[in-house]
Amino acid sequence: MQKAAILYEASQAVLSTFDLDEVLRQILVIARDYLHLQNVAILLMEENKQELVVKSQIGYGNEVGFVRIPLGTGLIGTAAQQKRTIYAPDVSKNPKYLPVCPLTKSEIAVPLTLRGQVVGVLDCQSEQIDYFDPETVDLLTLFSTQASIALQNARLYSLERRRAEQLQAINSIAQQMTVVLDLNDLLSNVCSVIRKSFGVDHVSILLKEDDGIVLKAHEGVLTPRVHQDLPLPRAAGAWGRALLTEKSVVEPDVRAASDYIPLFAETRARMCVPLLSFGRSLGVLFLDSKVPNVFHPADHQTLESVADMCATAIQNTQHVERVRQLAYIDGLTGIFNRRFFELRINEEIERSKRFNSPMAVVMIDIDHFKRLNDEFGHLLGDEVLRQASSIFSQHLRKIDVVCRYGGEEFALVLPQTSAEQTLRVAEKLRQTVETWQFPGVPRSVTMSAGVATFGIHGNSRDELVKAADAGLYAAKQGGRNRVCVPPALRAEAAKA
Repeated sequence: MQKAAILYEASQAVLSTFDLDEVLRQILVIARDYLHLQNVAILLMEENKQELVVKSQIGYGNEVGFVRIPLGTGLIGTAAQQKRTIYAPDVSKNPKYLPVCPLTKSEIAVPLTLRGQVVGVLDCQSEQIDYFDPETVDLLTLFSTQASIALQNARLYSLERRRAEQLQAINSIAQQMTVVLDLNDLLSNVCSVIRKSFGVDHVSILLKEDDGIVLKAHEGVLTPRVHQDLPLPRAAGAWGRALLTEKSVVEPDVRAASDYIPLFAETRARMCVPLLSFGRSLGVLFLDSKVPNVFHPADHQTLESVADMCATAIQNTQHVERVRQLAYIDGLTGIFNRRFFELRINEEIERSKRFNSPMAVVMIDIDHFKRLNDEFGHLLGDEVLRQASSIFSQHLRKIDVVCRYGGEEFALVLPQTSAEQTLRVAEKLRQTVETWQFPGVPRSVTMSAGVATFGIHGNSRDELVKAADAGLYAAKQGGRNRVCVPPALRAEAAKA
């Protein structure tokens, strides 16, 4: 009768709550108060890994705080593997005993099973040899069934609560999709919402660009190893596999990944989800963790749904951005206008300051353009401007910016370009224009150009444009059809 009373009260206690931490505490309290055990630990089976991890304990102090035991190892791992209670009356005579607490003399490991599946192990140790009598062993074995049910109920409840939080996250992201039309704001908000809802250490979004894939936004506690907005190889690492297969890539322990490329210093596990919208891959969503094996398979589908929503939102904002860019397009030539030049030159100056990289500005003027208009008419003059614009665009990189500054004047912004490289680029454009056969124009069309490099000729927009204009003026004064640097720099070079 006493055994039945203990089991009844124990079952009522552990089944009275759905909170996992409270269930674990109740199991330990029952072991201590009803069964008079002093050193008790509960280890739970890690999903997708053959390992047991201590989740709660009493009596041991700090010795077992971070213990992980592989399946089949020690009394605990053996009990889980064989799904039966393992008792060592004298641990010194049992070769399977793992010494964790130096005072332990006897140990019993009771598997916590439900429907034939082991969910954990209840481990009890004593400082006395053969401490656990048959009645206590029976009680522990019977109690383990109630404890298993309580743990499973708590896990299901935790899973449902997690699902509810994830649904809230999906709803929040859906709301962001409808109200946020700026791409940078959208990406930042999405990273923040996903991190809070899924409890990972870091969330980042990488988007495809012409010259690779770029980290566009991230949020979390890890230390970045790559610069934001600088291109990475598109076909490399986890994102390369995710983009190629259009399927999620999970790296439970990045140390085992042969093609691992670190985005963040402390990453030990990560999940990469492709961003797909209407059959088009836009980039990837990354979730990084400092702890290995943390990504629950039940979360994969939810994260993929979130990624699909993000992809649609990103595509929508990109469409809006294209519409906005129409305001930056010159109607005659189809290249960017002066308004866009003013925007991009400031962006590139800030980027050069941040990454200590070079950039340059080139101001170009078509020589004697008024005479050309007077001689051949404005329609032919417009065609010369269009073809010159096409020459500039075709002979420059995709990251370079070609703008019509006004009238027959053009402005170029050349990121990551040194002074020597800028002179070579401008000279190549000059030669191409000079040898180009413009339809309807029986003579050569030439151009003059002035160049200015960040850090050499100036550190602000006004300083660079003024320097490039001075170079352009010097080219015209020198006879046109040439490329010049600002006169002050030439004078300093001559003195040296």
